[in-house]
Amino acid sequence: MTIFESIILGIVEGITEYLPVSSTGHMIFASSFMGIQEDAFTKLFEVCIQLGAILSVIVLYWRKFFDFSKWQFYLKLMIAVVPALVLGFVLNDWIDELLESPQMVAVMLIVGGVFLLFIDKVFKNDEVHSESDIQHKNAFMIGLWQCLALIPGVSRSAASIIGGMQQKLTRSVAAEFSFFLAVPTMAAATGYSMFLKKWQVNGTEMKGFEMLQQGNNLMTFSIGAMVSFIVAMIAIKTFISYLQKHGFKAFGIYRIVAGICLLLFFVLKG
Repeated sequence: MTIFESIILGIVEGITEYLPVSSTGHMIFASSFMGIQEDAFTKLFEVCIQLGAILSVIVLYWRKFFDFSKWQFYLKLMIAVVPALVLGFVLNDWIDELLESPQMVAVMLIVGGVFLLFIDKVFKNDEVHSESDIQHKNAFMIGLWQCLALIPGVSRSAASIIGGMQQKLTRSVAAEFSFFLAVPTMAAATGYSMFLKKWQVNGTEMKGFEMLQQGNNLMTFSIGAMVSFIVAMIAIKTFISYLQKHGFKAFGIYRIVAGICLLLFFVLKG
């Protein structure tokens, strides 16, 4: 992977991570379109580049994340993240197999898009208007919904936002809680990929951080993460503003079109 390719993937990650459009699907398409070899480092890069996106949320909402007097905020995030941590660990090999099937990602883009066309009408009786009003049971249910995103192409953001609205959160509160929940969720996924998971590199087992020490991998990864950080900050602010005014329909249409284009791309390519 070249520096230019890492910048493009960083832009893609930054734009799509917090939008309900599946960053995984877009990263797979971008990598395939640019002809990037799908080796162990590319897979590590696509997971751990989320570090930049994580930092963007912490910076934008730093008052929330560093107000240690409000311990209930951290407790809600821990309750919500547990289901994904458990299932993600148990189903890790199955998830890796699904990631090998871009057609599955494309199909889930379309399915999720159809759902987003109607979400504003299905979940319109909102009662929770601020994060402080979210109960522990609400947080746990949102965490269960987030588990749907273990299927590549579903979108972690879409699953957790839909879960929030199903729990009667307003669109903006559901989106913000989804952003907050992304921090422990993606930090865990990144930590696992970096320090615990064993990757196959030319017939040798290697940890993620060891891969970064080879060649220009560290520089390539760092630049991609930095770009995703900057772009994600812009995307988050724009998304919240758009969501409050227009809802999810446009994202649903986009997902359907993108999924169809992905299917055609991989059919023609194959």
